[in-house]
Amino acid sequence: MLKATETNNNKTMQNYYKTIGALVVASALAAGNASAEVESEIHAGYTNEYLFRGLDLGSNLVEAGLDVSTEYNGLGLSAGAWYGSFDAPVPAGLPVAGSYSTSELDLYAEVSKDLGFLTAAVGYIKYINDDTSAGLVPSPTKIDDAQEVYFSLAKSLYGVDFSLTYFWDIETDNDGYAELGASKSFELSPCLTLNTGAALGYLAEQGQVGHLTAKVALDYAYSETATISPFVAHSWSLGDDNDTAYENTGNEFVAGTMLSVSF
Repeated sequence: MLKATETNNNKTMQNYYKTIGALVVASALAAGNASAEVESEIHAGYTNEYLFRGLDLGSNLVEAGLDVSTEYNGLGLSAGAWYGSFDAPVPAGLPVAGSYSTSELDLYAEVSKDLGFLTAAVGYIKYINDDTSAGLVPSPTKIDDAQEVYFSLAKSLYGVDFSLTYFWDIETDNDGYAELGASKSFELSPCLTLNTGAALGYLAEQGQVGHLTAKVALDYAYSETATISPFVAHSWSLGDDNDTAYENTGNEFVAGTMLSVSF
């Protein structure tokens, strides 16, 4: 899920108005249980920096997405699509500097099972990267598309939601990335909720911790179906191995807001 970038920053505004046109519905779910309730959510937002697993992939991230979920025969089923447009830095070594506008589309699906003492899940993610060169000479090397299968365990303890997920890259190589997450919500009022979370990334092949990222969001539900969520996040780079992407990555602070509508 790495990105490209552009020198022509004023073209970024054109990407801000791109809309996501991905509809992800598995007809087999409805065929097996026509009465199954399907929950859906669309969301859109802006973040000053594209922070992915503790790595700074670019700036001015404008995103939109669609998620659907249901239950069938005791299984939780979900799928979705995410689109992001952002400015990524021109790779080092090229005779130009700055950034250029690029984009990414992610498609994903998951099957989960509540086992009582914990919830287990397996999922799939397809990362589709834009190869637009924006007229750079020579153009940046295209970032390859990627596919991941992930395995996750989740459990709530003392009001805190914990999760452990291992991402297995089946197309390129992400060094066997694993992530330990924890989150907790505080209801401040019937329409205001404070959400806190943290994630610790671990590189299995290198045998070292990559990053620690903490996030705080304030959800304001201004209607029964619509929520606006300003947020801030900070990531600390903990990797020092020059064989990893974290070796030259510093600490990152990001801020943004998200609008979500459920139906």
